[in-house]
Amino acid sequence: MGNLKSVALPLLLAFSLLHLSFVESVWFFNYHIHVRNDLPSRNSPPHQPNLLLHCKSKNKDIGDRPMTTGQDYTWDTKINFFRTTLFFCNARWVGHKSRIFDAFKAVRDEDRCSVYHSSCMWSVRVDGIYFSRDNVTWFNEYPW
Repeated sequence: MGNLKSVALPLLLAFSLLHLSFVESVWFFNYHIHVRNDLPSRNSPPHQPNLLLHCKSKNKDIGDRPMTTGQDYTWDTKINFFRTTLFFCNARWVGHKSRIFDAFKAVRDEDRCSVYHSSCMWSVRVDGIYFSRDNVTWFNEYPW
């Protein structure tokens, strides 16, 4: 019986520490969401927004963000206990197109967005909305 206690107690302690580090890494970890306006400004008046971005989650409405070419909009979020954290955005290219996209979805993004400074990088372009996990290679995840 003494051997069981001497083995079980350290195992229980080790499991608790592993669980605590997992909980801390998921629930207290900040993710940075970046949406950059990479649309051309050739048909827009100078310094006039050519992209309207409205992002929100179930509990937090960030509101409309008028963006000129080259602007980057960033906000932070954490993953909730149930891993259901979701931010979605409506990107409206003024006078052209509109598209709703998931800017952060916990089960999809918790790993892929941890690669580059804990950031989800988005770029709104002429042919769609691109994602990058490293700010180098971009994929068109949401065509117009």
